[in-house]
Amino acid sequence: MKLPEELQFIANARLPQKTTDARMDGRVCIVTGATSGVGLAAAQRLARGGAHLVLVCRNGEKAAAVQAELARKYGAQTDVVLADFSRLADVRAAAATLLERCPRIDVLINNAGVHMTHRTLTVDGHETAFAVNHLASFLLTRLLLDRLQASAPARIIQVNSQGHRFGGLDLDDLTWERRHYIGLRGYGAAKTAQLLTVWELADRLAGSGVTINAMHPGAVKSNIGMNNGLLYRLYNRIVIHPFLKDPAIAGDALYYLAAAPEMAEVSGKFFNLTIEEKPAAHALDRDLGKRVWAISNQLSAISDQQSAISSQPKLIADS
Repeated sequence: MKLPEELQFIANARLPQKTTDARMDGRVCIVTGATSGVGLAAAQRLARGGAHLVLVCRNGEKAAAVQAELARKYGAQTDVVLADFSRLADVRAAAATLLERCPRIDVLINNAGVHMTHRTLTVDGHETAFAVNHLASFLLTRLLLDRLQASAPARIIQVNSQGHRFGGLDLDDLTWERRHYIGLRGYGAAKTAQLLTVWELADRLAGSGVTINAMHPGAVKSNIGMNNGLLYRLYNRIVIHPFLKDPAIAGDALYYLAAAPEMAEVSGKFFNLTIEEKPAAHALDRDLGKRVWAISNQLSAISDQQSAISSQPKLIADS
């Protein structure tokens, strides 16, 4: 019996996943949030495929350890750029570094994310989950867009989530001042906003040779949410983690989306790992998406004509 459309993601998660033997030798692949979980798995798989990796990470010590591991296991050429994605100034600085160090960009994987159990605001005054999961990836993508287009064919992949189905997006209350903050709804709001801007950007990139897609990385082990209190961390480790899968499956899926020749012209889609899937109805509202696009531009202080980047970057030398 076929599941209702809104529940089809349950069946899709059990389907055989697509793979590719295509190589990524010499291609420049940027991965954000690459020190653990999905981002680390993606970096490992891309390194095995020969990619030149640029890892955008918050923790320099962890990033250096990953850099050394990728060089030791795969002989990978790897740069590390430091940035805290809860600070939009850091995102701008990271973009400046990337443009300085990367004459071309073949793949951008926006993976960095956070889950909050309580409402907090960033130094810029944005709700933290919305800032990290949506605004930071939106701003980074916009600032790198000219370079991606100059490097075409190129691919942008937004690591999204089935969590977008929780909803929670209210453009009149993005900081949750008037509503009781619920972590899953805050997370859902950010992921919904991200999906809505994927469709907008896909339209704008049509014919440019640059594609953009979103994907759910599967129910895999990661450190997302481990920034929260002790009780949440214990619950996550003891109750949830034993039922989660190895993040390598997400790394394999991201590699397929980044490398497979048959994905070269696919854009504006949502994938459950590698299976194309229809998102929740509220994440397909194109009128809402145009409003989210405009508000995201405003909140990240960028316009459709703007490409200038300010601030001095921080870099760890490549291996």
